[in-house]
Amino acid sequence: MSGYAAPIRDIRFVLDEVVGLPEIAQLPGYEEATADLVGSILEEAGKIAGDVIAPLNRVGDTAGAKWNDGDVTTSEGWKDAWTALVDGGWNGLPFPAEWGGMGLPQVLNLAVQEMWQSANMAFALCPMLTQGAVHAIELFGSEAQKAKYLPNMVTGVWTGTMNLTEPQAGSDLAAVRSKAVPEGDLYRISGQKIFITYGEQDLTENIVHLVLARLPDAPPGVKGISLFVVPKVMIGEDGSLGERNDVACASIEHKLGIHGSPTAVLVFGEKGGALGELIGEPNRGLEYMFTMMNHARLNVGLQGLAIAERAHQQAVGYARDRIQGKPVGWREATVPPIVHHPDVARILVSTKSRIEAMRGLLYQVAAAHDLAHAHPDADVRKKAQFEVDLLTPVAKGWSTETGVDVASLGVQVHGGMGFIEETGAAQHYRDSRITTIYEGTTAIQSNALVGRSVLRDGGAAVGVWLDEQAAVAKALSGVASLADLGTALDHAIASTRATVAWIAAAQSRDARLPFAASVPFLMQFGALCGGLTLGRAALAAEAKIAAGADHDGWYAARVATARAYFGQTLTDVDARWAAIRDGSEAVLAVDLAHL
Repeated sequence: MSGYAAPIRDIRFVLDEVVGLPEIAQLPGYEEATADLVGSILEEAGKIAGDVIAPLNRVGDTAGAKWNDGDVTTSEGWKDAWTALVDGGWNGLPFPAEWGGMGLPQVLNLAVQEMWQSANMAFALCPMLTQGAVHAIELFGSEAQKAKYLPNMVTGVWTGTMNLTEPQAGSDLAAVRSKAVPEGDLYRISGQKIFITYGEQDLTENIVHLVLARLPDAPPGVKGISLFVVPKVMIGEDGSLGERNDVACASIEHKLGIHGSPTAVLVFGEKGGALGELIGEPNRGLEYMFTMMNHARLNVGLQGLAIAERAHQQAVGYARDRIQGKPVGWREATVPPIVHHPDVARILVSTKSRIEAMRGLLYQVAAAHDLAHAHPDADVRKKAQFEVDLLTPVAKGWSTETGVDVASLGVQVHGGMGFIEETGAAQHYRDSRITTIYEGTTAIQSNALVGRSVLRDGGAAVGVWLDEQAAVAKALSGVASLADLGTALDHAIASTRATVAWIAAAQSRDARLPFAASVPFLMQFGALCGGLTLGRAALAAEAKIAAGADHDGWYAARVATARAYFGQTLTDVDARWAAIRDGSEAVLAVDLAHL
């Protein structure tokens, strides 16, 4: 397996020139995010990713996490790497200083998380989920709960998990059966949770579980779910750790990929009930947990980008070294590496352009989070939150589906050697496969996009958003060298608008139709968003070229990459529109008995 080199220049370009980090740094609370500090953070994070975390990726895959009588041992080097993150304060980057954090923008934190995820996805799941648990307690916990849990979770001295899924309740959380019985100021929690990432581990002395359970008088369905904080080890009034709580790890899963990440089956209450505290109000647990889930969904979308970046780097490295046949049209006597074969070049240019598109989209959503949180203008905050809500399912669904495809193409570039485990390309493919499933499958994301963003108001709000995006097409059309990109983007926006209108109208013909079309629509919307972000990138790069700042051709390569995306991937917008328009009813007409 090849190493990992953090693409600092690519990341910094998107932060500064595409999603507006310098403007976000002017918002109240983010003033510390100066250009120099941002540069230092990215450089140091890149070193840790490449030198500390990435070398553990292979050992995590081959050795994996081990379970023994309820205890879990992580792979060799895992604890040292976790200690490095704790010592550097990395887990606290986006959190307030009052809890031990750095108080920096979420979009900068996402850039750092990208490096962790590319370096070692199985390892990086732990800080990712811990940050999500911190967000949930920060937003909905009492002041006493914040004081009790946040300082050690923000620093990473303790980790956090979320406990939703049960054996009989996968994505259908209405079927959750775990119980919470009041006992004084606390609650006795009982039940079983499955697929709990880092539900047990040897990295930290305590784990803070956020658990969905039902009170005795809870109404049925999702309206009767409450959220509880249940520590692995009980915490005294003075903050000291006491006895082990009644939470046991019954086993860990044997998985297709991310072997280094322990996925636990947790049993609460075998000895009378695990003690936990209610977070917020009764029966609002799912609402609260969605905050953590949406944080996780954006970060799982980031995993799609991250694994694609890692697979692409490895494929490029292999293609630059591998000698195999003379390419068509090659006139020199020596046989060059396979990167010069037209189809290998096509694959690598395509994967590079989609990586840049994913990065722009994901960072855009994170930047909108920052605006929604910190901008002093209420109208700006509202508009930014709408964009977060609209684009989070797209960022998760499209980026993970794209990540799987890029990882698969990475295997393809290696040829037969890609199918051999020792090269490492196969691990990226295996690791990527879960990303389209956990934290809500692609269908769940697309159903949310259709149900909440289109059917709720007949697509009116999405239509307004699409109208606003036409400004990117107009700006491209105003630059002579980019005018053709402006025309293509304007056409893609129109096709997407036509799809929105079709979905809104289709519901009256057959309530199933919008959801038969939902995944193709999400993929169409993702392709459009990629075009929008690469359109912005092309404009920024062209401005640098016009100013004489392209000393090494790097900005010209950004424009060329955008062109490649427009020619190879933006065309998916029309293709998906045709499939939705002409194929959705055909799917529903098939007799399922004959599948």
